[in-house]
Amino acid sequence: MKMVNISTINWLFVCGLSFCLGGIAVLSFMPLSSDCICPLKNPLSRANAEEQTKTKTFTKSAHKMAVLVPFRDRFEELLQFVPHLTLFLRRQGVEHHIFVLNQVDRYRFNRASLINVGFHFTSEVYDYIAMHDVDLLPLNKDLLYEYPSSLGPLHIAGPKLHPKYHYDNFVGGILLVRREHFKQMNGMSNQYWGWGLEDDEFFVRIRDAGLQVTRPQNIKTGINDTFSHIHNRHHRKRDTQKCFNQKEMTRKRDHSTGLNNVNYKILKVHDLLIDGVNVTILNILLDCDANKTPWCDCSGTAAAASVVQT
Repeated sequence: MKMVNISTINWLFVCGLSFCLGGIAVLSFMPLSSDCICPLKNPLSRANAEEQTKTKTFTKSAHKMAVLVPFRDRFEELLQFVPHLTLFLRRQGVEHHIFVLNQVDRYRFNRASLINVGFHFTSEVYDYIAMHDVDLLPLNKDLLYEYPSSLGPLHIAGPKLHPKYHYDNFVGGILLVRREHFKQMNGMSNQYWGWGLEDDEFFVRIRDAGLQVTRPQNIKTGINDTFSHIHNRHHRKRDTQKCFNQKEMTRKRDHSTGLNNVNYKILKVHDLLIDGVNVTILNILLDCDANKTPWCDCSGTAAAASVVQT
C-alpha cells in the first residue's frame, strides 16, 4: 500500500481545521528546498518588512527580536497567540518575527533542543531571542519586550506575575536573551525530553556564566491579570512521565550538551499567514542518542521512533 506523505496529511489537517474555524486563519505554505535549509542570512523577509510599515508611527528599534516558540500539536493555541502577540509588540515598536519550532519526530517533546535549533537558524539576523510559550499571552502593556541589559536575560513572566509558577529561580514562560549571552552559556541542555526542568537547569547556566536574571519593575498587576494562560490541562495533558534514570540525570547541571551539539535536521521551512501576520514554521527533526538519554522514548523503542516519513 502506498504511503501518504506526512506533509500532505499535515496540509489536509490544517486546511480542514481552518475551514472548521470559519476562516479564522489564512494559510499560505511555501516550502523551501529540503536539500539545504540554511540559517537566515538576510535581515528581514519581505512579508515582515510589510508588517513594519504598520508600526511606522513608533521609533524604529535598533534591535531585532526572534520570537522562538517551541511547538507540537497546539494549532488552536497558535491561532490565538500570533495575532495577540503581534499586536502587543507592534504597540511597543518592537522589531520582531515569530518562528514556530515544530517538532515533527516521534520522540518526546524537547523544548530546550528546539530553542537551540531556533537560535542556530536566526542568530545571524536577530540580536536577541524571546523564548516564548505558545500558551502565555501578555496582557499588561507595561511588560516591555526590550533588549536585555548587559546584566543578563530579561524574564518577562517572573514568579510574582506568572499565573502558575512562583518560585524564585523560575525563568520559564517568556525569557529574553541577548545573542552573545545565549552563546556564552552554550544555549540550553539537550537532555530534557518530556515536560519540565529544562528552565531550572538554564537558570544554573545563567548563574554559572556570571549573569543575572532581571525582571520588569513597577508592574501593578499580579498573578491573576498580567497574563492569559490559555493551556487546557484537561484537553492536553503534560508529559510528566519519568523513566530509566531520567529523574536522577535531569536534576544535575548538564556540562556536556547544549547549543554546540544539538543533533537535528530542518526538514522544511514554511511561511504561514495567520490573520494577516506572517510567521515562519520550521519543521524540525530531533535526534536522540538512546544510549545517553533513553528517556527520549519511555517505551524503550527509541530506534524505531527515528524512522519518519519525510
